[in-house]
Amino acid sequence: MRSGRTRALRARDGLSVVAALVLAATTVGCRGMTSSKPPIHPNPSMDNQPKARAQSESDFFYDGASMRVPVPGTVARGELHEDRAFYEGKDEAGNLLARSPVESTPELVGRGADRYRIYCQPCHDPNGDGKGLLAQRGGVPTTSLYDPKALTATDGHLFNVITNGQGLMPGYRWPIPPADRWAIVAQVRHMQQQRQAEGAAK
Repeated sequence: MRSGRTRALRARDGLSVVAALVLAATTVGCRGMTSSKPPIHPNPSMDNQPKARAQSESDFFYDGASMRVPVPGTVARGELHEDRAFYEGKDEAGNLLARSPVESTPELVGRGADRYRIYCQPCHDPNGDGKGLLAQRGGVPTTSLYDPKALTATDGHLFNVITNGQGLMPGYRWPIPPADRWAIVAQVRHMQQQRQAEGAAK
């Protein structure tokens, strides 16, 4: 009984030694040894991943381009702009909104002030008087935010001007998302109210 158990233990120990030797041999074989034969991988698909690179040519499509135009009517995730008031500043009839659809809060005005400094201040100056770099260095007339036209303009009009531009002012549809455009509108209204309050106090 004892001799059988001894043989089993020896056999197990022998297998352990063989396994260790095989492991050592394969490990050594993977380090610092060159071969003219390609490596053998159990999953070669990780090495060969056919794909089309941006702007590359393609022999498959009739126009020779690998990049494809989206299917007509395709809407990217998060880009379904059903709320016309928020995304366009217009009502269902296509008229510019009299008032912003976004409630003016201290947080919104703060965000608008931050965006104003980045996008509006260079031309309209910090105070909104239209005496920014264009006026100072090029003599280019820039609208004052306290001009009667700006004071009486609707919130939708201001949003539309920020979005699409007007006169020499370029549109900021792409660099400024809708939420930040409404924040800028809130900041402009805040600046106008402050100026009017200062004028009334004098």
